[in-house]
Amino acid sequence: MWRYYLFLAGAIVCEIAGTSALKASRGFTVPAWAVMTAAAYAGSFWLLGLTLKGMSLGVAYAIWAGVGTVLTVLVGLVVFKERPDFPALLGMGLIIVGVAVMNLFSKTVSH
Repeated sequence: MWRYYLFLAGAIVCEIAGTSALKASRGFTVPAWAVMTAAAYAGSFWLLGLTLKGMSLGVAYAIWAGVGTVLTVLVGLVVFKERPDFPALLGMGLIIVGVAVMNLFSKTVSH
C-alpha cells in the first residue's frame, strides 16, 4: 500500500511543478516553460494512474487535489510573492482537515 502513496506523492510534486511552470509560461508565451508544463502534467497523470491501481479514486483525487492546492499556494507565496488572504488560508485549513478525515476515518481507504 505504501508504494501507492509514493506514486501519489510523485503525482503531487509533478502537478505542483506543472502549475508553477504554467504561471511562468505567461499564457504559453514562453516556450520552454510551456513544454515543462506539459511534461510535468503528463508525469502527474501517469503517476496518478499508477496510484489508482491500489487506491480508491475519490480518496486519491481528494489527496492529489487538496495537497496540491495547499502546496501550490505555498509555492505561489515563496516564488511568485502571492500572499493568500484569510479566506484562502481558512479554505486551505478546511482542505487539510477534509483530507485527514478521509484518510483517518473512511472505510474506502485501505490501510
